[in-house]
Amino acid sequence: MFLKSTRIYFPHQICRSGYLEVEGEVIRGFSTEVPVGAEVIDYGDHLLLPGFIDQHIHGWGTGSFNNDKSVHSIQEMKKNLPYEGVTSFLATSGAEPVEDLVEGIKNASWVVDHQKEDGATLLGVHLEGPFINKEYKGMQREDCCIDPDMTIMRRFMDAQSHPQIIRLMTLAPELPGAKELIQFCHAHHIQINIGHSAATFDCIRDLKEYGLGGVTHMFSGMRGLHHREPGVAGAALYFDDLNCEFAKQTGMTVRPEVFALTWRLKSKDKIIMTTDCGGIALTKKEKYHYIRKQTFIPNGDELILRNDDGSEEHVDIHDYKAVRNLELSYIKSIRNLIANVHPSIHEIMKITAENPARYIGVEDRKGSLEAGKDADILVVNDAFEIQATYCMGKLYKSEE
Repeated sequence: MFLKSTRIYFPHQICRSGYLEVEGEVIRGFSTEVPVGAEVIDYGDHLLLPGFIDQHIHGWGTGSFNNDKSVHSIQEMKKNLPYEGVTSFLATSGAEPVEDLVEGIKNASWVVDHQKEDGATLLGVHLEGPFINKEYKGMQREDCCIDPDMTIMRRFMDAQSHPQIIRLMTLAPELPGAKELIQFCHAHHIQINIGHSAATFDCIRDLKEYGLGGVTHMFSGMRGLHHREPGVAGAALYFDDLNCEFAKQTGMTVRPEVFALTWRLKSKDKIIMTTDCGGIALTKKEKYHYIRKQTFIPNGDELILRNDDGSEEHVDIHDYKAVRNLELSYIKSIRNLIANVHPSIHEIMKITAENPARYIGVEDRKGSLEAGKDADILVVNDAFEIQATYCMGKLYKSEE
């Protein structure tokens, strides 16, 4: 199969007109001509880009690793995500009971080992907790925020079906025992993010060499920048080798101007876009969202959204079209980013695909449209509206 376009985007600022060859699940290469009789899908002037990689997503649509760690829930995320441009992801936990996290790692391991199910590729797990600071817990459960504990960490490791199911961990490096755990994770190729943290600039400076790679949802859930104490945010901006992960660009948690300021300082090479979506539809307990000013109330097969003004909306939790607008999707977040920051196409590719692939150690098979890599391909028009998504060579037509 050959995908034809006048604008196929490759790394190193290369854009070419021609044919991208896909054989099964893999990209075979690029050519300007195809054999007579070959299957050609013509996308005209649409852009062909690498699919988005979301390294921080708790849930989406009718699935939620945060609220339901079952295999079925993960598979629902896999099924829904291609329609938002996401072709691979890390199932992300919160600070939760240790037994729940162990069960989630086991179920994620099963899904990773049985990737023939349709949809986005599950690359592994991101543990956003439990080793985080209560002072900056945000929406996390305070009773589940605990100090780093190597015995618990080894339980997490033992729950994996094979190494590198756990690919990313968010922790607070100022907590007792953090240095040992950071060193352990670094030795086992688990990337470490600083998050939900009261760490000082000096704390991060002193521990950075042991394996701190970046920060989780930049500016949110961390000690902010002050001219006498730069904190986590200041350290992330100052140290060139720290990556800044940003959640979806709603404008509610981080103003566009603040993102733009970070963009100027860190450049396209050290920013990673994620959604931090939670799969709101699968909420198990009544929960208040202090930013959205809404209360989420589970009610059997529906979710009640009660606004602070008393108005309500009732949503069928099994209807993807009904629940997909409860949160801002990856593709819509990128459209907001484009409107606010005006990045180039290659810069978008960096922060949505190349950088996360490198950061979590899957750049050998994900993150760019190169021969031998997985056929994870996004087709968009000039307005960045999805025309088609290919996950491992399988076509998903747009829901937009």
